[in-house]
Amino acid sequence: MTAPVSFALARGSALVTGASSGIGQAVAVAIAAAGAAVACVSRGTFDGGETLAAIDAVGGHGVAITADVRDPEAMAAAVARAEAELGPLAYAVNNAGIGAGGAALNLSRAEWERVYATNVTGVFLSAQAEARVMIPRGFGAIVTIGSISGHIANRGLRQAVYNSSKAAVAHLTRSLAAEWAPHGIRVNCVSPGYTLTPMNRRPEVADEVERFADETPMKRLADPMEIAGPVVFLLSDAASFCTGADLLVDGGFTCW
Repeated sequence: MTAPVSFALARGSALVTGASSGIGQAVAVAIAAAGAAVACVSRGTFDGGETLAAIDAVGGHGVAITADVRDPEAMAAAVARAEAELGPLAYAVNNAGIGAGGAALNLSRAEWERVYATNVTGVFLSAQAEARVMIPRGFGAIVTIGSISGHIANRGLRQAVYNSSKAAVAHLTRSLAAEWAPHGIRVNCVSPGYTLTPMNRRPEVADEVERFADETPMKRLADPMEIAGPVVFLLSDAASFCTGADLLVDGGFTCW
């Protein structure tokens, strides 16, 4: 008989990109609560701030690492530092991404490439750096963060570049899952629906947020921690036979 189902993350350390706020921050805290020390990665002047305080509050341990997911050398260095400070990397969540919108006819090539550089290339470079240390050990679990926008063209929103970048994340996930499965590495995607991140709490988007909630069968937006829960599941041994999945966490939005 196999061992009982476990949602604990006790097989090594974790790394989360885009961990400074929103979904990334919630994921880092949830991972810490599940038992893994977490390297919280973000670019710019990130010092851990609220994220590390929240990790401390659940009795976890984390470190802040500044790195740009668009830079392969920076991501290799981030992984190396995470392992040096927290131990062998077993779990990773590639969440860093940027939003973008605007009419396709007016979209510049520079804007197109800016979005893809973070949302697609950044996810790939992060996964590549993570897998390079996981594969020699024969174990690892990686989760990418997609979006319902990778499945639908959101009603009323003109964001072809963002939608297509998130669709690319989902298929990149499937491709890496198939390639790395023989090495013991699982790669899955979580595609959130509309979520109450800081961006959606701004007063100027209140009417739009109300519309998103009304169009969702559950009649509300997700709390970031409601996205973090499915991420922890896919990282854990409870999902040991899941790879290449794209889990929609959208309150039923794409049912309609």
